[in-house]
Amino acid sequence: MVTGSDVRDFVEALLSVDRRAAQRIFERARAEATVIDVVEGLIVPALETVGDDWQQGAASLSQVYMGARICHTLVESAMLPQEAVRDVQPRLAVAVLGDGHSLGKQLVLLSLRSGGYRVLDLGAQRTPEELVAACVEHDIQILFISVLMLPAALRVAELRAALADAGRLTKLVVGGAPFRFDANLWREVGADSFGYSASHATRIVAQMGGAA
Repeated sequence: MVTGSDVRDFVEALLSVDRRAAQRIFERARAEATVIDVVEGLIVPALETVGDDWQQGAASLSQVYMGARICHTLVESAMLPQEAVRDVQPRLAVAVLGDGHSLGKQLVLLSLRSGGYRVLDLGAQRTPEELVAACVEHDIQILFISVLMLPAALRVAELRAALADAGRLTKLVVGGAPFRFDANLWREVGADSFGYSASHATRIVAQMGGAA
């Protein structure tokens, strides 16, 4: 179980760019909880705290960047290399639209792979045109989109229109800060669903026709 003390110690490690301390805290938490619970109970709140510190002038942009890099490395180390174990496998993909910040995408990958799904990673800084081409090439049924900033979130509407022009029925699931701040934004841009956190990903797939 991740405690408030764990989060505070982890924040201190991130701000100090102390990779070893961050790894020790992460691994200690992993010994007592599932990976996705540790990620969402430790990494996500710690990064939010670091971001708040930056907005208030208590942390530098370099500290925010390095903290995110440390977290990205820890999440990658926890990714499951195993093949999918589910018999029912909708064709899934995940991507970052516009932004270069890929931690959210990694969390969704972790959640889905932990749930036994095979997922195609389309990378970061993708354009709507690139994502449509990938959906056509790989016959993607459900596409998870992660964004960091509002301009990227608004481009989901452009992606939806481009998919329709290509005759694709790909369902769009969106997530990220802009959609958490505005509860109606995902509907306004034409998404089919919104995941408040990465742990909701498997539930959303089940609701859309994948096996629970």
